[in-house]
Amino acid sequence: MVLARRTAVAMAAMALLAVPLGLPKFYLLLATEILIMGLFAMAFNLLLGYAGMVSFGHAAFYGVGAYTCGLLLKKADVPFAMSFLAAPVVAAAVALLFGLLCIRLTRIYFSMLTLAFSQIVWAIAFKWYSLTGGDNGLIGIPVPSALADPRALYLFTVAIVVLVGGLLWRLVNAPFGRTLLAVRENAERAEFVGIHVRRVQLAAFVISGAVSGLAGALFSLFSRGAFPDYAYWTKSAEVLLMTLLGGPYVFLGPALGAAILIVLNSVVTSFTEYWPVVLGAVLLVLIYVFPGGVTRFFLVGPTAPARAPGEPR
Repeated sequence: MVLARRTAVAMAAMALLAVPLGLPKFYLLLATEILIMGLFAMAFNLLLGYAGMVSFGHAAFYGVGAYTCGLLLKKADVPFAMSFLAAPVVAAAVALLFGLLCIRLTRIYFSMLTLAFSQIVWAIAFKWYSLTGGDNGLIGIPVPSALADPRALYLFTVAIVVLVGGLLWRLVNAPFGRTLLAVRENAERAEFVGIHVRRVQLAAFVISGAVSGLAGALFSLFSRGAFPDYAYWTKSAEVLLMTLLGGPYVFLGPALGAAILIVLNSVVTSFTEYWPVVLGAVLLVLIYVFPGGVTRFFLVGPTAPARAPGEPR
């Protein structure tokens, strides 16, 4: 089982590295976007799938990461490495601040408070013209010459996603991941056996926020800009849909959901402007056909009970 898994990982890595070879620019950019949003979805799933916490405001950390990297590069002339690494650090700090307040609440109240904080971040980005560019956004973020070519940026993105994704994989399969599952299944029982529930939830919130900020920084390099929409509630809804579509009960499920949604959007919008109608149809199919996500449907069947995300598959 372990050998088969390692072989599959090696083959997937080889496939990712082979993508730039002879691939048209459009598809290369599409693949880069899928990788970035896949990382964002996996970060989000640390909360949703593993901790059982539904955040409606995760776009805040994505937007903070994008603006942090963009502002340091464009307005402060900070070296690229420092600007890029500052994005997850600042996003983690914001997540810590928000998390200290949000994790005091549970269920819908937690979700609504995350949404409220996210809208505050969006409003700051939207109105602070002198710093963020307001509704026009931060346009023309300088990218190092080494990453100016789409193939180079793609390979850089692959390296970051594989590295951070690997760290997330180790994290959820470590004792911390098992602790998260215990809190997710029964917080009161976990507290009774000695687990500091709020501390564990806060740690997951901060880690998820940091990785989301890193994804935002990658997208700011990809789009050469940072815009208020990155922190808007619709971006949070988008990553939530990606996670549910792919399946929160398999580690790479959210990344698969990101790939499906982005490819579907690209195909549909090339033929019609009625993407929201198609998106509504996708939601119906998700609810009635793939209630546990696409990965669960194909791995354990449509009628099997949902598995806990930490269970090996």
